[in-house]
Amino acid sequence: MSTGTSVRPAGSRRALRSGGIRWAPYVFLTPFVLLFLVFLVAPIVTALYTSFFAVERSGLGFGNANESVFVGFDNYVRALSDSGFVSSFGRVLLFGVVQVPVMLALSIALALVFDSAVVRWKRFFQLSVFIPYAVPAVVATLLWGFLYQPRVSPIVELLESLGVSANFLAPGTVLWSIANVTIWSVTGVNMIIIFAALQTVPRDMYEAARLDGAGELRMALQIKLPMVLPAIFLTTLFSIIGTLQLFNEPMTLRSITSNVTGDYTPNMSVFTATTLGGNINLGSAMAIILGLVTFGLSILVSVVSNRRRGATR
Repeated sequence: MSTGTSVRPAGSRRALRSGGIRWAPYVFLTPFVLLFLVFLVAPIVTALYTSFFAVERSGLGFGNANESVFVGFDNYVRALSDSGFVSSFGRVLLFGVVQVPVMLALSIALALVFDSAVVRWKRFFQLSVFIPYAVPAVVATLLWGFLYQPRVSPIVELLESLGVSANFLAPGTVLWSIANVTIWSVTGVNMIIIFAALQTVPRDMYEAARLDGAGELRMALQIKLPMVLPAIFLTTLFSIIGTLQLFNEPMTLRSITSNVTGDYTPNMSVFTATTLGGNINLGSAMAIILGLVTFGLSILVSVVSNRRRGATR
């Protein structure tokens, strides 16, 4: 008797199953690829295209007298001729030369301390160090801006009671005040990255080192640090990129002090040119230059990282 149902051959089921497995990676990658194209590739292409044009205004402003014309590299020449924009690169590079090593030193030291056997309540202290990263940059800058204000800051008042005159918002110190905010904010997340890398080091190596008479300091310098160099280079790369993209902290402090100008950092120069100046074409050229500098420094750090890694093998 026929039951009205058909039994699919085992070979067909296996073919369907293998076909579904073959297409599964593309199905999962499709959302990422679409978002990547829309929110990263498309803006870059648009900025690159816009940077080669300029808006020419004719007449007395009556009617539609604006025309977009091709100007080649004129916007790039104009951007590189802007002393404020060029100076902003020197400012953030100086900022990075000081801020990145100090932040990495603190992150490495904290990760090594938390990985040692002499610290109690590790989870509590790890969370305490990581919490500043969860605070938005604008909120953190406003908080530190209050502590920098000469008339209301308890820190300034304490220093003055000790006979030390401090002005954290002066032209020569405001850059390092911004560096203090970023160090306070991102040290915790870099510490977590390095600490996670330390957890992958085989514990047998520590036991063997202790049997040889090595202390915590010697193990940290000769075993732990060489094993986590890839994580350290990764955090260094992210920190350099973040330094060149510095925007929130100085932009927020600008409302507190006049010593932070509109072109204080490259990103602020782009913002000033496009939003305040209304010149999208010039801002696009500035953004492309900033992207090329960031890309170049990233490649440089990657090359140095690969050479160091090859030398240690």
